[in-house]
Amino acid sequence: MKRTYLKEVALLFLRIGATAFGGPAAYIAIMHRETVRNRGWLDDERFLDLVGATNLIPGPNATEMALYLGLVRAGWAGYALAGLLFIIPGMLVTLAFAWFYVTYGSVPQVSWVLYGVKPVVIAIVIQALWDLGRKAVKNIPIALVGTAVVILYFLRLNEIALLFAGAAAVLLLQLALRFFKGGIPALLLVPFASIPLYLFSPGDVPFSKTTMFLSMLKIGAVIYGSGYVLYAFFNAEFVVRLGWLSQQQLLDSIAAGQITPGPVATSATFVGYLMGGLPSALLATLAFFLPSFVFVALVSRLIPLLRKKWWSGAFLDGVSVAALGLMVGVTWELGRAGVTDWFTIALTVTALVLVFRFKMNSAWLILGGGILGVVYRVLSG
Repeated sequence: MKRTYLKEVALLFLRIGATAFGGPAAYIAIMHRETVRNRGWLDDERFLDLVGATNLIPGPNATEMALYLGLVRAGWAGYALAGLLFIIPGMLVTLAFAWFYVTYGSVPQVSWVLYGVKPVVIAIVIQALWDLGRKAVKNIPIALVGTAVVILYFLRLNEIALLFAGAAAVLLLQLALRFFKGGIPALLLVPFASIPLYLFSPGDVPFSKTTMFLSMLKIGAVIYGSGYVLYAFFNAEFVVRLGWLSQQQLLDSIAAGQITPGPVATSATFVGYLMGGLPSALLATLAFFLPSFVFVALVSRLIPLLRKKWWSGAFLDGVSVAALGLMVGVTWELGRAGVTDWFTIALTVTALVLVFRFKMNSAWLILGGGILGVVYRVLSG
């Protein structure tokens, strides 16, 4: 019976990892349909407990859901199989895409494709910001915390410190609401102003696989929320602090995460390849996903209970709005790099209409943007 369960887990998550597009929300919806409705591995209530668990711990949510569901169905062997087989198909496709990008990225026709893709990626990220913002910004105090994070991000304060400072701010606000029914002391609106934060130190640092591994491990251990938040961390770490990537390459890594199946976070594979070839791509992927395997193993029995505490909900609210603020900051910077003339402005506006009004799949949008980029470059001579 155990072998049957393991085979069932392996086939399901291999298929999802190889064919699913659309980001964490889409992947989790697919997992719900397959494991609750179609297979009856667990009920809706327990599935929601697992969703709450993935939101409370760092790491890519869809990958963590795969880990939990594999554990529920087939124990620790199912846990490992579900996580690995969900990640590997997308990682392999991303590796192939990264090789092509590095090998042929300087060919004019490839740059024409990327010229059309980048504005579309900006529109996709804006749409993600809107969807996440409607959930994260629950009231005015939380909105003020998010605004403060955006301002401090542009002042080049450390993104990890901002993430946890946002959580601390909302925790204090919720505590104040419980004790000060008549209002909130104004000083509590920005309690993270006194938290030690350090400035980024931009500059060209020599590439090191060890430094890259530790940077990816750090990001994987602290990232919360949507996979799109990942790009704020990549921007701060590899573009601003270390100088190993350009804004253009960061945009292209977002496109790679969108047009390949599996978790969007396989962009870590693409980024690793850009920085140091195949060995760095594999190291980057390992480092980024390793914390998720550890965290899910450690808290698989405790998190559903913690989710019911008021303070854990407040912590999650603070992390969510801080992550949203980081995304706003990096989206502005990416927009300056990718939206540079009338054509890219028009393409961004068109893509925004398509994602907001018609809910068009992001993979088709990116394909269309690439084709239009080539057509425009050909016609403009």
